[in-house]
Amino acid sequence: MFDIGLNLTSSQFAKDRDEVVARAFAAGVNGLLLTGTNLQESEHAQRLAQGFEHCWSTAGVHPHDSSHWSDESAGTLYALAKTAEVVAIGECGLDFNRNFSTPAEQERAFTAQLALAAELGMPVFMHCRDAHERFLTLLEPWLDKLPGAVLHCFTGSRQEAIECLDRGLYLGITGWVCDERRGLELRELLPVIPADRLLVETDAPYLLPRDMRPKPASRRNEPAYLGHIVERIAHWRGEELQWLDAQTDENVRRLFGVRF
Repeated sequence: MFDIGLNLTSSQFAKDRDEVVARAFAAGVNGLLLTGTNLQESEHAQRLAQGFEHCWSTAGVHPHDSSHWSDESAGTLYALAKTAEVVAIGECGLDFNRNFSTPAEQERAFTAQLALAAELGMPVFMHCRDAHERFLTLLEPWLDKLPGAVLHCFTGSRQEAIECLDRGLYLGITGWVCDERRGLELRELLPVIPADRLLVETDAPYLLPRDMRPKPASRRNEPAYLGHIVERIAHWRGEELQWLDAQTDENVRRLFGVRF
């Protein structure tokens, strides 16, 4: 049971990062991928991954931070990607919901990171919100140059899932699927995702599963709660939990080339 999306650099974990990681492994998690969302956070994630066993990281610039992209950004990510801990370029992509950076800035940074991943022969860890068509248009020319790609925290429609899967993408599923208000469409499309293209994640400290009983005292999500998410996914897909655990672990090994 491997958490492919953990924002361990978040200030919400500043006081107890060691304990958060320890609780995750005690709860049955066997590996963590720490998300890099800008240059500083990518460097931080890589340092944190260095300090824990069975932890790796990504290096990238999130669409929210795309306005800060420069040629120097690519050089920083290139250097990080050469370290043993960094196994994917990202989090990169498009977010036309909030537009903290302009669409043009987002597209420039996304394309530059796809080019970097292709040059390095590394998979990409991607974000897409309210930008599906443009996201696929920019991504498609690079797919045959990349060893793999995951759209993390997928919350799109059934048709969007099919279009991503048709292009060979992996889909990362979070505790969003446990939300009885917003997650019902995602819950219903789970069987559409082939087992060999499914990845699981918490996106902690965000997206605490709403259906946990008893409810955690804090609203902060943790990687220790990944087991609950996987159990619910297995239930809604009609699959045996241990089998799905093993399958998603194998998917992680295939996509990111890690050994745990």
